Amino acid sequence: MGKKNAPRTNGMPRGLALLHDPLLNKGQAFTERERDALGIRGLLPPHVLSQDEQAERTVKHIRQQPSDLEKYIELNALHDRNEQLFFRVLVDHIDEMQPLIYTPTVGLACQRYGHIFQRPRGLFIGANDQGRIEQVLRNWPYPAAIIVVTDGERILGLGDLGANGMGIPVGKLSLYTACAGIHPRLCLPVMLDVGTNNGELLADPYYIGLRQRRLHGAAYDELVDEFVAAAHRVFPGVLIQFEDFANHNAFRLLQKYRDSICTFNDDIQGTAAVALAGIFSALRVTGAKLTEQNILFLGAGEAATGIADLVVAAMLAQGLPEDAARRRCWLVDSRGLVVKGRTELAAHKLAYAHEHAPLPDFLSAVKALKPSAIIGVAAVGGTFTREVLEEMARINRQPIVFALSNPTSKAECTAEEGYRHSGGRALFACGSPFDPVTLEGKTYVPRQGNNSYVFPGIGLGAIVSRARHVTDEMFLAAAHALAEQVSESDLAQGSLYPALPRIREVSARIATAVAEAAYRAGLAGSARPADLEAHMRSKMFDPHYESYI
Repeated sequence: MGKKNAPRTNGMPRGLALLHDPLLNKGQAFTERERDALGIRGLLPPHVLSQDEQAERTVKHIRQQPSDLEKYIELNALHDRNEQLFFRVLVDHIDEMQPLIYTPTVGLACQRYGHIFQRPRGLFIGANDQGRIEQVLRNWPYPAAIIVVTDGERILGLGDLGANGMGIPVGKLSLYTACAGIHPRLCLPVMLDVGTNNGELLADPYYIGLRQRRLHGAAYDELVDEFVAAAHRVFPGVLIQFEDFANHNAFRLLQKYRDSICTFNDDIQGTAAVALAGIFSALRVTGAKLTEQNILFLGAGEAATGIADLVVAAMLAQGLPEDAARRRCWLVDSRGLVVKGRTELAAHKLAYAHEHAPLPDFLSAVKALKPSAIIGVAAVGGTFTREVLEEMARINRQPIVFALSNPTSKAECTAEEGYRHSGGRALFACGSPFDPVTLEGKTYVPRQGNNSYVFPGIGLGAIVSRARHVTDEMFLAAAHALAEQVSESDLAQGSLYPALPRIREVSARIATAVAEAAYRAGLAGSARPADLEAHMRSKMFDPHYESYI
């Protein structure tokens, strides 16, 4: 994972085999000398077209597509034929392209995956592969350093999409490369196809997955156990990121594996780090202390409890006792306020079930608890109503309002609603992209509290330091590092996160902080370099072409 992006000609494929390898293909950018040396003269149009020219042409073509889904399809096709050009376009136009390859467009792409499917990417490991998963993993031709794996049961806020959920790990790993420079050769997307309970998909003639109901119980656990063990035999020390698993599996799988392998769940822990960073930024504006905040979550699943747990850890680090810290975090689920008197609570909610009279809905909880911050992660669109936002503005001079659910249709409120119904006083962050909002002559620039601010840097830091585990301290370090990259000019325009075009710089800082935490805890498998940040930057893949000879 160094500065060199491709091997030299010795051992490289030649001719059509080279042009059919997306990791090596440069299209018309191959020079006259390369065309002779690599046996591709005549297999390309004679004019040498630089990567700059190809990138300009590609962006122009993408912009001409009639819909975001068509743009996604075009980018996917580029990814399949010329990876360096794909990542060049993505890096140079990250603001424009990230919403196309990831949220929110990837949600629609997953819903339509079988209908737009062009070429397989990554590995599909099915329930029918049990007993031979190691053999399947050995079919992968590259030395994976990071695996993003999903079982497709909880794709974004869209629910069970089965094998169609493969679009998520593919998109996620694209961001690991674009945002943090992890070489695409080291990235492996995996779909654990354990079936689907989505009747529409089972009846869809173009559905790409197994036509069976989901595995559950012991059979499911045996498959996941076999996958994890086999992955570590085939790719020793590989980082496994669990993605978009349903609540009933996500929490227990994280607890099961986090102390035995290098792993994390981005929906729980990555979301927590990016949300906490946003809170840190908001508190720079209000001047208040974290330990003084009362935070009310709309949602009580992976994201809500993950954020609450990291907030508690940050409060503990600032001297607040654990019980007092937990009492500053409250959850509202589909049945109302989570309180001790309720008997049907899932295990992950119990730490935030406090003594209080039952309350039926979010608005009543806002009125009773008077939170300084509300965080929406329930994937129920429009739930930060005008009444909720006006009440938050009534009880707070500058209310913290994070509408983090995605895709856009699931957002708790739009940026315009958040600012307008708070009189322009909300400190707002969103999970899906929204345009700037002008209100009474002032323009506010909302930025996404998107996990892509943190997970790429966390992955880079863990891989380069060869961390044996990914700990809560690393996520806390990532949150602080991200918040430190927010400038005063960002805050002045209402932005609680740095501008996305700075993401590679931000990721390098986060990776450095994560690696420092690994070295401090004695969890790193590599020696600490004298200049850790410079070393981290030297390991980042550059998508600009270099000569192969």
